[in-house]
Amino acid sequence: MEITITLTVDGEERTATVNTRVTLLDLLREHLAVVAPKKGCDHGQCGSCTVLLGGRRVTTCLAFAVQHDGAEITTASGLGTAEDLHPVQQAFLDHDGFQCGYCTPGQICSAVGMLAELEAGWPSHVTPDVASAPERTLAEIRERMSGNLCRCGAYVNIVAAIEQAARR
Repeated sequence: MEITITLTVDGEERTATVNTRVTLLDLLREHLAVVAPKKGCDHGQCGSCTVLLGGRRVTTCLAFAVQHDGAEITTASGLGTAEDLHPVQQAFLDHDGFQCGYCTPGQICSAVGMLAELEAGWPSHVTPDVASAPERTLAEIRERMSGNLCRCGAYVNIVAAIEQAARR
């Protein structure tokens, strides 16, 4: 069965007719030619397909496209421009938070989402007191980014980049 859906991707309204079993990742990459989210594991374990869906981070390989008709999606490409990078994008450049770059768009979107979660006061598994707002610690950043894997092992630089972006 096919259905026509409309999404706003990086500020642009896009329409596609897809099978109801198509994932949001496959819709973005194969039907709309949006290549920032990457297909890594296709099981929601690596985070390379992470985007911001309505401002919250989502692994698109686990979401059916038809569930998100009318949604607003921001990929790493839609966060800033070449002339005016998003603070997280700039921090990744400043701290060399990537090597091969495959996971970088997902890492960046996840970092933006997790910083918003911290700002909103959402606790994580390592938050000592869930009744009070979590502090931005290395443990919090590492825990919140644990769903995004980097096969090159650039974690030290990724965490440093997130710390820099959080200070802005």
